Amino acid sequence: MADGSPATGGGSTPHNPIALIAVSIRRERERTGMSMTELAKRAGIAKSTLSQLESGAGNPSVETLWALGVALGVPFSRLVDPPRANVRVIRAGEGPVTRSEHADYSATLLASCPPNARRDIYRIEAEPGDARTSDPHMPGTTEHLLLSTGRALVGPAEDPVELAPGDYIAYPGDAPHIFRALAPDTTAVIVMEHV
Repeated sequence: MADGSPATGGGSTPHNPIALIAVSIRRERERTGMSMTELAKRAGIAKSTLSQLESGAGNPSVETLWALGVALGVPFSRLVDPPRANVRVIRAGEGPVTRSEHADYSATLLASCPPNARRDIYRIEAEPGDARTSDPHMPGTTEHLLLSTGRALVGPAEDPVELAPGDYIAYPGDAPHIFRALAPDTTAVIVMEHV
């Protein structure tokens, strides 16, 4: 998770990303009427882990938050997005960062979908090594990725495409997909489009 760096701009104040995630998970679980036991079962995590997350004592990985989002039927961003300011600036190195358990990969939420919109925007930073393999997201999800720096294999898990800076790819996010950095300091922007 983030190192506590604030998302700043437009007069906003620092926030605690772990506390924000705790409040968001509890809010969405209560909205659905699910018990902790049911949500933990659907997300494939231990109930004790969910209890820790809801109390603000956990440090969830990207995989855990995606599993919770899918189980709750909400985009990942709804679990990590801080309160909005009218003008929002997120400087490089700031913002709510979530790290992968299995790859040198991190995702920083830049913007989540406002009411009546269906997209989230992330900045990705990755290093060569293991691929970040993503399980399917909510049905109808499409990912749009623009590689900024480095090189990467991106797209459907069974048929990824090698990208160079400036290359764009769109692929189904509701099927297994990967992101594997092939060069140091690889960065990209992903727009997740939800139906």
